Amino acid sequence: MKRFKPSTIIFIIGAISLFIIIEVLIQTGILNSFWSTIIRFGSVMAIASLGLNLIYGFNGQFSLGQWGFYAIGAYTSADITYRWTQLHSADGLTVIALGAIFSGIMILLISRLVSKMRGLDPLSSFALYLIGVVIAVIGAAKLGQLVAEPVTLALQLLPEKIGLYIVYLLAVLLGGAVAAEVSYLLGLPILTLGSDYFGIATLGFTIIIKVLLDNSDTMFGFEEMKGARGMVGIPKITTWAWVFMFLFFTVIVIRNLLNSSFGRAIISVREDETAATAMGIDVAYYKVITFVIGSLFAGIAGGLYAHINGFLHPNTFSFIKSFDPLIIVVFGGLGSITGTIVASFGWSLVLEGVLRLVLPDGFETWRFVVYPVMLLIMMLLKPNGLFGNYEIPFFRSPIPVLKNKEEENTRKETA
Repeated sequence: MKRFKPSTIIFIIGAISLFIIIEVLIQTGILNSFWSTIIRFGSVMAIASLGLNLIYGFNGQFSLGQWGFYAIGAYTSADITYRWTQLHSADGLTVIALGAIFSGIMILLISRLVSKMRGLDPLSSFALYLIGVVIAVIGAAKLGQLVAEPVTLALQLLPEKIGLYIVYLLAVLLGGAVAAEVSYLLGLPILTLGSDYFGIATLGFTIIIKVLLDNSDTMFGFEEMKGARGMVGIPKITTWAWVFMFLFFTVIVIRNLLNSSFGRAIISVREDETAATAMGIDVAYYKVITFVIGSLFAGIAGGLYAHINGFLHPNTFSFIKSFDPLIIVVFGGLGSITGTIVASFGWSLVLEGVLRLVLPDGFETWRFVVYPVMLLIMMLLKPNGLFGNYEIPFFRSPIPVLKNKEEENTRKETA
């Protein structure tokens, strides 16, 4: 039986202790609803920023599209839970779930087809993927409407809270899945661009998403989203327990991913694409997969955020706000999981918490002046970020044990 390392045991005990302490403070009322919301929002930002750190900090792709995927996850999950609580129907759940499944299958099938076609340019392959996904979504929409009623009846047989939690959990996961599939389609044509041009392209994507959300009720018929007026009636389900569970899951997945051979390939692409290609690493493949995984976490974070305040507005996902996760990643330190987590909570507690209370009435917006000044001072004093490349022991990559040459020679002779 494999034993846990001391650093792993310390991390797990510390994480559980932190969860219990904050939960007790919330339940006893020591932390009021304001500070509870700030902490939950900090956890959500940590998940989204860890996804961006994987894309930018570890893979070297300068992306400003994280907020667009965050918006996709938020509105996708909110629409599912809204239809369940307000319309008492699981049609949103069935249609989006089948759409995600069918689109995923179609993407896999087309990827096999494209791999056998030599000389196919990125735009042509993108067109094939897009046509296939559109067909899959249309088929899923029709089938989803047919199975919506029996699924609704099955969920209604469960206790009310259990049924709601199941729909909520699936909604958050589907928000991440939809964001991941959209990022795959987006990444096919634009990941061939250089880092700066890639950043501009992803920023344009975020702007497009915001404009589409402004007109979601008129262009796409989603009347419940209410377009530029903002979506209301979303159930407030996201508790500290939910965000902690998803944050813990995100941290474990990213940590294990980076410490694997797959993670080392991701980092090698950041260090030198030419050298990585010479070593047989498929640079384009690792860029796309890293972009998809990072966007998946952004979508999950958006789904959690949608159910904190029970209200969504397109202005929350404007291109100005798209710089928030980038600032957090740079502030904490590129390529540092520890720095990203600390900076996320610091960003939330200082910008949305402390500065709101400290600044005089009528000067609350000055926090957007104070915070950049703090960031500027930080960059002058520590250009590598708050933590730089430092990681707590649990996040550090294990150093491979060097084999004893004599033992190796003995094994060869024995063989």
